[in-house]
Parts: sequence; C-alpha cells; structure tokens
Amino acid sequence: MCECCPVSSRLSVGVNVSLAKGKQSSGGIVGLSLSSQPGPHPHLPCSLIMSSAGSDAGDGGLGAPQTKTPGEKASGPVSADGSGWTRASCPCCAGGPVEPLVLLQLRAGLPRETKDWVITLIATAVKQGGAGLSAHPGEEPSGDIIVVSAPRCTLLRAAEELGLCKPYRTGDMTAFSYHDRSNFRDADDVQVFLTLAERQYIVKYELEGLRAQRDLKIPGLPEGRLLQRRDNIWQKLKAVGVVQGMFPLNDEDKLKALSDCWYSGNQLTQPLDKIHAYFGGTVAFYFSFLEFYTWSLLPPAILGLILTVFSGSVNKEAMDSISDSKVAAGDDDDDQTVSGHMIQAVFSMLWSTVVIEMWKRRSTLLAYRWGTMQLAERFSEPRPAYHGALGVNPVTGRVEPLFPAWQRELRMALVSVPAVGLFLGLVVMGMLGFYWGEAQAQSLHAEWDSLLSSVVLYLPSVAHIVYTNALGTAYRQVALALTEFENHREESAYNDHLTGKILVFTFFNYFAVLFHIAFYKQDLPLLRKRLASLLIITQLVNQVTEVVIPFLVDRFLSAPKRKEKKEDPQEDKFRNQSSLPDFPGLFSEYIELLVQFGYFSLFSCVYPLTAVLLLVNNLTEIRSDAYKMCKLFKKPFSAPVAGMGVWQTAFEVLSFVSVISNCWLLLLSPRLQELGQESGVTGTNVVLVAVLMEHLLIMIKMVLAKLIPDEPDWIRVKREQNEFISMQALGQQKQ
Repeated sequence: MCECCPVSSRLSVGVNVSLAKGKQSSGGIVGLSLSSQPGPHPHLPCSLIMSSAGSDAGDGGLGAPQTKTPGEKASGPVSADGSGWTRASCPCCAGGPVEPLVLLQLRAGLPRETKDWVITLIATAVKQGGAGLSAHPGEEPSGDIIVVSAPRCTLLRAAEELGLCKPYRTGDMTAFSYHDRSNFRDADDVQVFLTLAERQYIVKYELEGLRAQRDLKIPGLPEGRLLQRRDNIWQKLKAVGVVQGMFPLNDEDKLKALSDCWYSGNQLTQPLDKIHAYFGGTVAFYFSFLEFYTWSLLPPAILGLILTVFSGSVNKEAMDSISDSKVAAGDDDDDQTVSGHMIQAVFSMLWSTVVIEMWKRRSTLLAYRWGTMQLAERFSEPRPAYHGALGVNPVTGRVEPLFPAWQRELRMALVSVPAVGLFLGLVVMGMLGFYWGEAQAQSLHAEWDSLLSSVVLYLPSVAHIVYTNALGTAYRQVALALTEFENHREESAYNDHLTGKILVFTFFNYFAVLFHIAFYKQDLPLLRKRLASLLIITQLVNQVTEVVIPFLVDRFLSAPKRKEKKEDPQEDKFRNQSSLPDFPGLFSEYIELLVQFGYFSLFSCVYPLTAVLLLVNNLTEIRSDAYKMCKLFKKPFSAPVAGMGVWQTAFEVLSFVSVISNCWLLLLSPRLQELGQESGVTGTNVVLVAVLMEHLLIMIKMVLAKLIPDEPDWIRVKREQNEFISMQALGQQKQ
C-alpha cells in the first residue's frame, strides 16, 4: 500500500467510514485543503497544485492552478497510453494505460480557467476533497469536453463503499474489503475485477458526491455564482450551466460482441452476464425478468389454445371478441360441470403465485452471482439534488443540508396528493367518455348494420387507449416534478415515492375501466372485447412508438450526421455518441410488463388467448428492447442493485388481487349461474360459496409461497457466513 493512499478510516469487511467528498473522519471534516500561503500543497500532485485563497477573489475559493495543468498546452488526442491525462494522486496507480470511461459535456464557450478548475477538482485526491479520478481535456484544451477515467485505488475503495461482493480466494462471493484486497481474485486487474458498468458508475458516484468544504468561487464565472459550504459541487456546476451532461462511453468492440449474441442472432436465451457486465445491474435485472416472465407465459398460452380449440363456448367468445359476427356455439360444453373459464381462472391464480415465487429465487441467484446480494445499508450521503438549510445531521454528525420531515409531509399532503387526485379524476373523465362513445357506436351500428359500422364499434376503445397512453406520459413528467419538489434525502426514498405515484396511477388508469365493466356493469362480452382491443392495439402502439419511430429518426436523421470511420480520432467517436438521445429509463418498460401481468392474472379467465398474445409480443419485445439499448440511445449509468426493488412488490400485489378478481368473475359466468339455477341455490348461497372459494385459494397461495423459499439454502448459508465474517472483522478492529 502506498503512503499517499490513506485508508486509515476505511474499515474492513462490512464497515466503511469514508473520508471522501467531505465525509467525516475521526479528525473532523476533511475537504479541499486551501493553503493560506501560495506554493505547492504537500498532499497534491505537483501537476495539480491549487492556488491560495487570496489568489482569486479573496473569498477562500479555489482558483485556477498556478502551475502547469493539462489545459495549458495542447494535450493531444484522447488515448489509452496515459499521455495528456492528469496524473493519479498515488504512485501505485501512476503510469500504465488509462481507460476512458465517462464523457463530460461542458457549455460551449466556457472560460478556459473554469475548465482547468473542473479538471483540477476531478483529479485532486479524495482526502483533499477531490474526486480522485483522472481527466483528459480533449484535443483542444479550451474545448467543451472532458474525458474521465478512474485509477485502481479509487475504484477499489468505492467498491468497498458500495458494498460489492467479489470472488474471494476460496471462490465464494464475499463483501470486498480494500485492506484484504490481496486475497480477492483478480483484484490487481480492475478491468477483470470490476465490470465496465461498475467502473463507469463509480466515476459518477465520485463526481456526484463532491461537496464544498467552505464557501468557494468558481473561477471564470460571475461573482454571484458561489459555492456555499456543503453545497453539492456537481449539482451546482449543472445548475449554473458549466456541465451540460455526463454519460458513460461505449466500448465499440464489446458492444458489437454483445449485440451479436443478444439480438442479432437466433438465440433463445439472453447473455445475461454480458448484459450485466456492460450495462449494469438495473438493466440486467429488467431483461432477466422479461425473459423469465416471457417463457413463463408458455404454459398458460398452451392451455389457452387448448381451451379455445376444444371448448365450443370459449371458441365462440374468442371469435365474437374480434369480430361482430355471431358464431354458433357448439354443444361441447353443454354437459360439462367445469367450463374452460373455470379451469383458466384457477390456473391463472396459481400460476401468478408460482411465477412470482420462482422469480424471487432466480433474483437471489443473480444477485449472488453479480455480487450485489449484500449491498450495505449505510447512512449514505444526501442525493445530489437534495437541498435545505446547513446543519449537523443528528444521526451521523456530518454537516449537510437539512430539511424538516414535517415540511416534506406538508408538501406531499397539500401538493402531491391533490395533483395525483386530479389525474385520477382525468382517468374517470376518460372512462365516462369511453362509455358515451361506446353507446353512440352501438346506436350507429344498430341503425346502419354495415361493415363500416362494425369498424366504428372499435373506435371508442382505440380512442380511449390513445387517451390513457397520452395521460400516462404526461403524468410521469408531473410525478417526477412532484417527487423532486418533496425533496427526499436518500436516493432510495426518492425512487420509492416516484414509483409509488406511478403505480397508483398506472393501476387506476389501465384497470379502472375493466373493473367497472366487470363488476359494476357486469357485461362480460364487453369486457372480453375491451381486453382483446387492449392486447392488440396497445401492443401495436407500443412497438411503433418505442421502436419504429426511434429507428426511423436514428436511421434517416441522426445516423447520417455521425458517420465515422475506423481511422477517425477517438474524440470524434466520443462526440458522435453524445448526439444520441438520453436513455429514458426503464419506467415505461416495467409499467408495460406490470399491465400485461395484470391483464393475464386478473382477467384472462374471460379471454384465454391473453397469454398467447402476450407471449408473441414479448418474444419481439426482448429483441426490440435490446436493439434500443445498443443502438438508439446513449449508454445509461446503472447502479448496483439486488433485484427489481419496489416493482417486485407491485407484481406481488397484483398476484394477490388476482384471486379476488377471478373468483368474482367466475361468479358472473353464465355457466355457473345456470348451474345455480338448476340446483335451486339462492344468490346468497352462491356469494357465500364464492367467498369461501376465494379464501381457500388465498390460503393455497400462501402455502405455495411458504413452500417455495425466496432463496436456496446454499445461498442463505453463504449470506450468513459473510455476516459472521463481517461481525468478526468489526470485533477485531474494536480491540
């Protein structure tokens, strides 16, 4: 371990007290050291010496570097040989090849001294308040980009802070410890030890965690643009327009290899490990669930086809749902006590439970394999956009912005809840409009009775689907603004509240009409036709808006502007990547899967072909989503995650609700009502039987959930072993 890589505050397995980015050590808050005398600072690399407080505006701010910086001479092209890059702040990381990881886009025409100051901030050692990274100013020192890399020590320390598990010398996945790094496999080669996505996320993590340790003036900007003590530096640089954007750089060779084995070939499975290594855990867990859920639809799809082909009543209803013709029902079901709808209802209820429980096991296996099963629960730094009056956190003792919880709750009660209620009211208005349009279309068809009027029958459904999709898109933007206004401290709290708002609206927006048709109007033929329209039209609309339009825009508008040759400078290739649109995230993808899951688990008993249509859609969805990730958008940052998070809870809730929905839909089925009339059972007794059946199926679901453990025994043993090792390490450090 080199002397300039301070690790005294970095505890071993499971315990971390970071000095970086203004976090508190036993010696107090450590920040950018600003000498009161000009001259070299003893802890800074000689190429990155900070000026004295009085050398700039006299406000104690960081001035432009006094000695040579990377921007004072033409640095040459961006390359991996180390030329033109700032030197690492520790000797063990100096020299050797440098891997470009992240591109920062600066404001055009930014003053040279401001860019130099940003580069210095990036490259300054963590203990002095910098990010501890490496930076390259590009071919033009005064240009509008900065390319960022990360030295080995910074990457390894951040891996410990994030709580990543890596292969130990015994082969087991163990929480990484910087002190014990020599016992971890391949720890001396970070390009093998950490995935590309992890290395790029660590760069973002370090940059977004920078906080000013005193009031600072940003060189080259107007006097009013000050950094106040404990301000998030990166958030401030974005707010004043110094930094326009930041995105991880693609490795074209790795991306090409991934594309060939992902969506370009004829593979039936996805290369999940390669997806995780390149795009990160968030993306990998989504595609893993998409694949798992898609193949889980195969059994209900086969059952739906069998019921449709061999059940006369089901076949007739399926034909009626897609045409206005009246197909004569066969006599196949006349003497059957158990109809195809009953079989489909019971199967879908049990299927939803088994699928969710098996996914939990698969998710745990993937989290162990990808080293995220034991992501540490630590008192993290506030998220970059969090703001408030400066104070001392009563839990951690750190100086940071504080925002009273009662103010946040007041904002949610007086602003967020009414806004969400307003959009739910718009959903109700759309539902009423759908019913009005449906009545008008039926009246017109009764009057005309023509092919044209048959087509008109579907116009209310199409118009309502377009309305709900547009309303959902608008609501997501409003939900983002509302959650930002609530000012949550932790990133996890922000994501949970945002996702909660989206889920409430999604459930109401997509399922309110179906529930109203089923349980208020009790019109099963209309429910069946509506469900068929949703399954066919919504999927076509999604494919066009999510794939076809972006492909055409990229093919005919964007791609011609960024044509590149193999011999083009690396910087030009990086700039071509910046012309791609930002990745919109996975919210809409998860919502689409959640709605699909709801359609099948809640209502498939009235339309058994639901699983068939979903299976066909998802087989194309896997490849189209993969194509979008690789070709149509900038590569996104992806934080290490241990699963789908709150989305998994949403699927579990729908699985539970499916029991209630299917039991009451069966109660409305004509066959069951006929049986009740033939046997002389009163309506009250039928309801009691339905309630009893509902409770029985809920008990069966609970038993199945208990019988299928969330994690295999061997993973549970490994997890408990890691917890024991962490406890032992903590005990040794206290001695």
